[in-house]
Amino acid sequence: MTLPEILGIYPSVDSWLQISPEGKVNVFTGKVEIGQRITTALALIVSDQLQINIDRVTITSGNTELTPDEGYTAASFSMEASAAALSLVAAEAQNTLLERAAGRLSCSLEELTVDDGTIVCGKSQETVTYWDLLGGMRFDRTVSGNVAPRRSATPRNGSGRTPSIYSRDIVTGELKYIQDIELPGMVHGRVVRPPNYHARLTSVDLKTVRNSDGVLEVICDGSFLAVIADEEYRAVKAVNRLRSSAQWKSEAELDTTDIYHQLVSNPRETDCLKNDGELATIEADFLVDESGYLEVESRYKRPYLMHGSIGPSGAVAWMQEGRMSVWSSTQGPYPLREALAQVLKMAAKDIKVVHVQGAGCYGHNGADDAALDAALLARALPETPVQVKWSREDEHSWEPYGSAMVIDLKASIGKDGVIRDWNHDVYSDSHVERPGENPEGSQLLASWHLDQPCRQPNGTPPWDIFTGIGFNAIPLYEVPNCKVSQHLVKGLPLRVSALRSLGAYANIFSIESFMDELAHRAGVDPLEFRLDHLSDDSRARDVLLAVSKASNWGQKLQGEGLGRGLGFARYENQKSYVAVVVDVEVDEFGNIRCLNATIAGDAGEIVDPDGLRCQLEGGFLQSLSWTLKEEVQYDRDGITSADWESYPLLPYTEVPEIKTILIDRPGMPFLGCGEGMQGPTAAALANAVFDAVGIRLRQTPFTAERLQSSAWEAED
Repeated sequence: MTLPEILGIYPSVDSWLQISPEGKVNVFTGKVEIGQRITTALALIVSDQLQINIDRVTITSGNTELTPDEGYTAASFSMEASAAALSLVAAEAQNTLLERAAGRLSCSLEELTVDDGTIVCGKSQETVTYWDLLGGMRFDRTVSGNVAPRRSATPRNGSGRTPSIYSRDIVTGELKYIQDIELPGMVHGRVVRPPNYHARLTSVDLKTVRNSDGVLEVICDGSFLAVIADEEYRAVKAVNRLRSSAQWKSEAELDTTDIYHQLVSNPRETDCLKNDGELATIEADFLVDESGYLEVESRYKRPYLMHGSIGPSGAVAWMQEGRMSVWSSTQGPYPLREALAQVLKMAAKDIKVVHVQGAGCYGHNGADDAALDAALLARALPETPVQVKWSREDEHSWEPYGSAMVIDLKASIGKDGVIRDWNHDVYSDSHVERPGENPEGSQLLASWHLDQPCRQPNGTPPWDIFTGIGFNAIPLYEVPNCKVSQHLVKGLPLRVSALRSLGAYANIFSIESFMDELAHRAGVDPLEFRLDHLSDDSRARDVLLAVSKASNWGQKLQGEGLGRGLGFARYENQKSYVAVVVDVEVDEFGNIRCLNATIAGDAGEIVDPDGLRCQLEGGFLQSLSWTLKEEVQYDRDGITSADWESYPLLPYTEVPEIKTILIDRPGMPFLGCGEGMQGPTAAALANAVFDAVGIRLRQTPFTAERLQSSAWEAED
């Protein structure tokens, strides 16, 4: 059996599992909980493999002194990597325990049964527990790969309910988020940000602020300004005084040239992802239709997008005897430790990072930056824990955004409705600017403002300059002549990094909208058109057929301004399969409302049905908000969408009815599902609007103004 890569680094069972004398099983994982229920899924896997009640399982996650280094919790990879590894670990652990029990009870392995951690010998009925055998001691066993994980006895078809292991604490308000941390003697810090990306500090009144009530320290390091006070409200008042006295000089302005023009005209690096068939040789006669082929060409656009975390970022840091402890909602505790070590000029071994749940993310928001803020303040006031909280304006103005993108698609179809040629060009900034050890410089915000600043890397991650841009740019459909190119565009105005699904949201939105355009031009039903162009991938067909059946696809909606649309994808062409059908209503003013949605998902073997359902539905709602509402606004002086009024999210009143079908694949590999819904949702909405009013929207968000403008252009 081929072992997951992480087990080559951490092969010992003891790196992953401990059994206490009190009958608890502690699981150690580098993957962190960000609302996706990964910890519940891992607890279920261990519970199933060890045949114990899930209440016995505790999770220790994202602690650089205790857990494996599993990098970032990102890319819909946790189930594929960590869950697959942990199932093998737990299987090896139980086999070890059964072998020891057989010796203790003078019983063969075949005669042993397990009930909630109690091992029973069939012939003698003697028993011994896991914790009798091992409580507090080590397994001293490596994962061999020779012990196959047990098949779950619990149906995973989605009919049952599986509460999150944090359900009670969430409902009762007892769950401690990063903003809720309280440590003995903890004080409070706040940071003053420059007015824009290119401003530097020229003067500030430090004396007055230092003399303010409760102020313990004022930090001025280059253009990095901060205060520490004994109480939170005093810190807020002090930082406002500091901000009002600060004078700045702006050394440049943001380029407000149309961002989509910049994307296709700025300098760029290009990589060809796919070039199959004869496309390169036929482009000269691509527009010629004597052979009976029809050519279709479209351009799709997405703006800069925020993470929209419901709570602004925060962190706590504590410098004790030369060692730094940091509590953060980061999605990568180990990479953050490396990044902090680089800026603080400390050895990584002298920094501990502990993950604490935050109030939303799914990507690279301000969490890591807040961690550096807290560490800098803790260094200025050693032996005292310092809590830093960002404001809403801080979060909206300074977090890294998801890049704006342009996708150009061109294809030709025959009279038989079959695609002959396909050309896909995607233009984007980088989607991978997460902090970590980086010889090119630091990705942490405050490091750029220090008196001795770190260099800011510019769109060139050392591991892969194109990572994220081309996600799902290669169509899953069968196309004989296909060329796909990705373009990393330089010199764009705003700070960017990872946002849920990276480039896949825009690429899938484009491809699935374009498939509808082609189907319309060919006079073929959009569902049939997709099925006709799928190869022998039965799982893709299954989700499409499941969603079509459940939504009554083919029944035309009756009523003015009503329309139905379909979207489909397999995330990264290798993870979960999803399909969605939405019904929309477009009113006389061009306002678009999603009335209901039907989702079908296949994520391999289902471990946590509720978790999978929540991931699919949550991704759908997030994409619904992106597609209908969200767009970062800025002018030459900086970000102008610094609050919820200027950056609106989908309100609860516009959440549609959702029906979700889960397709279980017992015995098949786990597939990541966290980022599968974003692109199909956007395309389904665009296709539904076209069905409703005959207008093709190719730029998000789908505002009433944009729909009206598209209608006028269509009339012209």
